[in-house]
Amino acid sequence: MLVGYSSSSEEESEAATDRNKSVSRKCQEEDGGDNFSSARKKPRIEEQQVAKKRLPVPGCLLAMFPEDESSQTEESSLHGGRLRSFKHEQGNWATYVYLPYHPEDEFGELLEELLSLAGAIGAVWTPQEEFHLSLSQTVVLRHHWIQPFNQSLRAGLVHCKRFVCLAGRLKVYCNAERTRTFLGMEVCTGHAQLLDLVQAVDRTMTEFRLETFYQDPSFHVSLAWCVGDLTGQMGECIQGMQSLIDDHEEGPFLLRLDCVELRCRTGNKTFHFPVKD
Repeated sequence: MLVGYSSSSEEESEAATDRNKSVSRKCQEEDGGDNFSSARKKPRIEEQQVAKKRLPVPGCLLAMFPEDESSQTEESSLHGGRLRSFKHEQGNWATYVYLPYHPEDEFGELLEELLSLAGAIGAVWTPQEEFHLSLSQTVVLRHHWIQPFNQSLRAGLVHCKRFVCLAGRLKVYCNAERTRTFLGMEVCTGHAQLLDLVQAVDRTMTEFRLETFYQDPSFHVSLAWCVGDLTGQMGECIQGMQSLIDDHEEGPFLLRLDCVELRCRTGNKTFHFPVKD
């Protein structure tokens, strides 16, 4: 009996030991024991090592989106009171097509006199930094569209010919947001040829699903601008300003635009499209 008891106790002890080992393994599995913890931690360590080994972004890609673009501010106080027509986003490039106007020597003096008269309504006028005649609305291009967009423009303008247009009638304009008023000089000759150019530009705009030009455009060269909608007040002094142009020393002063090339401004880049003779 004693032997049998001893034998039975040993079997029970061994069985208990096996049960304890089984329970211990089960607890380790449930509680994340050392073996399973190591197995789970290993991939995380490998992931961290892979992350450390990632290659840096090539400089040529970073140069495509310079920091000065993303750092542009929307505060109008830093832009002379001007407000953006659309919010700036990195990778978006404001784009428009135009004909440049190169001022004559006497143009500067005339502009000063005109703005002196325009200041009688109490507005502060700012002369344009560059003078041009727009052939498109301002649209937004993604960076990867710039090259194909300009290639399309060049192909569409290949049959256009050079011509001359004149502008000599003052007109007041206001932007769609009614945040700025412009003093412009409207074209009086060359309207039909300008429409032909607009049709060519519009074909490219349509190809890229962008907004086309106005249905009945008033082609003009913007001379100066001021903050706010002052179209009503400007009617009081526009006649006197027009008389200043019409009664110039050698007859009416006309802006002459020699349409020998179109330009496309995309962000801080300018593309040139010469027009054939």
